[in-house]
Amino acid sequence: MNFNERVWALTSRIPEGEVTTYGEIARKMGTKAARAVGNALNRNPYAPEVPCHRVVASNGALTGFATGLAKKERILAKEGVKVSVDHKDAAKKRIVVEYYKFR
Repeated sequence: MNFNERVWALTSRIPEGEVTTYGEIARKMGTKAARAVGNALNRNPYAPEVPCHRVVASNGALTGFATGLAKKERILAKEGVKVSVDHKDAAKKRIVVEYYKFR
């Protein structure tokens, strides 16, 4: 399995209503390459079965969604994930839940 396939396989394990970070996926893979994880998810040919919308930045910010962050927010809200506005920067949205940890 190549790097991208490993990323997609791990991402497919994130349960509905949960989110994790690019860094957490990288950590589980034994690397610090969180940006490479993001690049792999940008090339995800299996969405929505591989739910890349459930992956956020390490600070909880909604980032990196090919069809737009508004759609990512709508999908997460439909799954029960609460998203809040960052009070320091109202243009930024953040996840306010604990992150899914791979076992």
